[in-house]
Amino acid sequence: MNNILEIKDITVKYGKSIAVKNVSIDIPEGNIVTLVGANGAGKSTILNSLMGIVPVADGTISFMGEDITGLATKDIVRKGLVLVPEGRHLFPYLSVYKNLQLGATQRTDRQGIAEDLEFVCSLFPKLRDRSKQKAGTLSGGEQQMVAIARGIMANPKLLCLDEPSLGLAPIVIEEVGRKIKELNEKRGTSILLIEQNVHLAFGIADYCYTLQVGSLTAKGCVDEMKQNDAVKKAYFGG
Repeated sequence: MNNILEIKDITVKYGKSIAVKNVSIDIPEGNIVTLVGANGAGKSTILNSLMGIVPVADGTISFMGEDITGLATKDIVRKGLVLVPEGRHLFPYLSVYKNLQLGATQRTDRQGIAEDLEFVCSLFPKLRDRSKQKAGTLSGGEQQMVAIARGIMANPKLLCLDEPSLGLAPIVIEEVGRKIKELNEKRGTSILLIEQNVHLAFGIADYCYTLQVGSLTAKGCVDEMKQNDAVKKAYFGG
């Protein structure tokens, strides 16, 4: 299976402080890969380096066989690498529909945009009902659905999700997890899931990496990782 993304020995610094050290991650095309770790472990830093938001001090990032290390964020998005950031970052005073449209601002294929709009409304039926409602008036779970749908509207080949469960009730987290899995199965979209919620992450991912204090500590298929004693102790309480 071909890798859609290959991160090779990247190091990321903030000033003189090393936030991420010698991290390598492969994402096979069509898979859901999760990166789990405690708050401050460096998960979001890795995402920001992928998107060109934070520079890489060392190492390389390849997307679909092309070195994208150091590219501008807008160029990375055009290539099909899309981030749904932590905290959703919607435009609260714009309608749900307008927020979704903004996801497609770099696209010119009108037919494809219309088809993707129909797809996200079928994936998240509540968005069709709320299309004229201001995004800021939605519940937290509905806002997260808008954020994911807006990411889909950018037509990603790889969709990166940063803490999609953050601040949501358990029943809503389950629903969001099902929708992420459905997106992967129906569209074949490759997904990188950054999560503190290991129950969500291990419930939908194919492959897992664990991160502590900026360094990888374990990797493997999710089923294998569930049996790893160190992983069980760190993330499931023994």
